[in-house]
Amino acid sequence: MRLIEEILRHSLTILKISCLLANRAATVVFFAAWLACTGARTSVGAEITIACGGLGVEFTLCRQGAQAWAAKAGHSIKTVSLPNSSTERLALYLQFLASRADDIDVFQVDVIWPGLLSEHFLDLKPYLRPQELEAHFPALINNDTINGRLVAMPWFTDAGVLYYRRDLLKRYGATVPETWAELEQTAARIQKQERLRGIDDMWGWVWQGAPYEGLTCNALEWLLSFGSAGIVDQLGTITVNTPEAREALSMAAGWVGSISPTGVLNYDEEKARGVFQSGRAVFMRNWPYAWALAQNPDSPIRGKVGIAPLPKGGDAGQHTAVLGGWHLAISRYSAHPEVAVSLVRYLTSELEQKRRAIEGAYNPTIMSLYDDQDVIAKNAFMASLYNVFAMAESRPADRVGRKYNRVSYSFWTATHQVLSGAVSEDQSLDRLTAKLKRYRGGSEWH
Repeated sequence: MRLIEEILRHSLTILKISCLLANRAATVVFFAAWLACTGARTSVGAEITIACGGLGVEFTLCRQGAQAWAAKAGHSIKTVSLPNSSTERLALYLQFLASRADDIDVFQVDVIWPGLLSEHFLDLKPYLRPQELEAHFPALINNDTINGRLVAMPWFTDAGVLYYRRDLLKRYGATVPETWAELEQTAARIQKQERLRGIDDMWGWVWQGAPYEGLTCNALEWLLSFGSAGIVDQLGTITVNTPEAREALSMAAGWVGSISPTGVLNYDEEKARGVFQSGRAVFMRNWPYAWALAQNPDSPIRGKVGIAPLPKGGDAGQHTAVLGGWHLAISRYSAHPEVAVSLVRYLTSELEQKRRAIEGAYNPTIMSLYDDQDVIAKNAFMASLYNVFAMAESRPADRVGRKYNRVSYSFWTATHQVLSGAVSEDQSLDRLTAKLKRYRGGSEWH
């Protein structure tokens, strides 16, 4: 309940909704009304309800896939569009699942939610063949495995990537940077030369520096690229206060006001993309979604962009990206769990993921599709993403479970304080470590 209260305090919309969800009966009534207003139904056999993302083509593709399954399986399907805001959707899920209502069978969940919601989801491992699991990126299966239980299946994925201006690198005889030091040098040189040519608002490097979950992703990539174990390692040990972490944060703080605008401390994905796509940045960190937008007919940088793995911390470092994406989980309170499993198996199958990749440019979680010629013919950039996803790291949500939101909030706050010059790396990491120890309490997070 404490987590729910924290979430509700940050969203007026959710605060209003929470009045309707004050008890179990109200929760069921609310979702019954929601389902009646937003659901799309086909009618045969046992009925399964799936909650899909409602943003444009995302909902359309979900509904099409679910209806195709229903036609083949001889069951009926109801697709429900929920709020696009992850914060709002999570608050609704928490309230709804706490009521143990069976109105929704299959939930679309953020990659960082399995640990938080695992107690409410069915263990899928007994229903799936080993080869089905082996087809997906191992990091995603590991992310969805909580205390030995497979509580979700990967559906489509994301990871941080480096965007660069191919035309500018060619103009100045530069290569795609392998290390952060190379990125700094190349960004500063091209930024200077472009400003001499009269482009006064050109910047070398833009990223997500606002205090929110996106900064957790960026900063974790910095730490891991230097060989750090991140915030919390696989054993649940707090590992954030290390020389590698201090070096990474010090490096990033040096970007602000030099190769990155001071305003980067308020940038999210779209603000960073706006600067880069308008032609005012050499490099950008973002998710793969920005590629298609950069290639739009009205984009000033159409045909001038390349994608590469994020730089290493040094010669001894590693290319690292943090995973994003969405997965499918089945409610433990479903009246038809085996039928729901059939739907999840279909939607996360190679056939359906290939369709979604071709029609909507959604990045598959099945590794073989990155060699599929039909997929590459439609979305050439995907061919360069296989190694990014193969090397990607998950956030520690699977290790800290219910406490992830507090852990991430404290991490991005501590990082932002360093970037803004409010505190030193040592002070920030010392304070952060003390907070994380309080959150953990005993020897285990769960």
